Amino acid sequence: MPVVTEGSIVAGIDGSRPARTAALWAADDASLRGLPLRLVHVYRVPVAKMSGVLPPEDAIRAGFARQGQEWVSQAREAILSRFPKLVVETAVREWSAVPALIQESTTATMVVLGSRGLGGFTGPLIGSTAVSLARDGHCPIVVARGRRPEDPLPEKGGIVVGTDGSPTSEAALGFGFDEARLRDTELIVVRTWSEVFDHGAIRPHFLDVDAARIESDERKSVEEQVAPWRDKYPEVPVQVVVRRGRPIRTLLEFGTRARLVVVGCRGRGGFEGMLLGSTSQALVAHAECPVAVIRPAEPIETDVDARS
Repeated sequence: MPVVTEGSIVAGIDGSRPARTAALWAADDASLRGLPLRLVHVYRVPVAKMSGVLPPEDAIRAGFARQGQEWVSQAREAILSRFPKLVVETAVREWSAVPALIQESTTATMVVLGSRGLGGFTGPLIGSTAVSLARDGHCPIVVARGRRPEDPLPEKGGIVVGTDGSPTSEAALGFGFDEARLRDTELIVVRTWSEVFDHGAIRPHFLDVDAARIESDERKSVEEQVAPWRDKYPEVPVQVVVRRGRPIRTLLEFGTRARLVVVGCRGRGGFEGMLLGSTSQALVAHAECPVAVIRPAEPIETDVDARS
């Protein structure tokens, strides 16, 4: 693996416009944080046994590497034209995308992906890549997207964080507060609730529940969770929203007016695979703004001071 600067923000580059847009988002974040940016292109030489028809494998490999280097160089040039003082590293690697990016995540502050690659794959493919990184990676994953794959990213709006009181949502809150501080905008903390389910478990008497009591309890819970973060980031204006409804639909709605939506990779229900395959995948595939999926450091800590 090429030598890297510890703590870089990594952006995946594949020559597509969404990847270039994501790289500019990553460059902006790196500039705000005072961190270097690392542009990474990963290619894989296809196995094709057609001797005499295709060029030699070494020639094909050299062509892939040359094309990748051209793409990262173009992206670097575009970034430095906007952020001339930013330190920008580049790497062209022969491997599969997911394991390569997981390895990159071991030393990265975050990994940023575009919403669609040159192959034209949207939705499930980018969702599976982000979900794989969220499950097995070692840092936050950001999918930089607008309303449509080719649209510019929103430059206005607050930072929205979905929270359920779990350790991963605690990590999401920390990331969200930091982004709101860096971008000088408000933080909108969203908690949803249901008469039928209580954080993944079916309520014992869901046909006879006190909706007002549930909402009051959830509001108290989220205010208690947010309180230490308010103390740590007194300059960040915070709006707490507690609403009956489904988290996916609610977060997608708030995402239409947001600059960034932040969620944890696993909730209190404990259904890791289900949540990574539904909530996170739905958001990275359909949100109208960038989405950050946060995986807390292990072992999981819940005390705010432990993260300071």
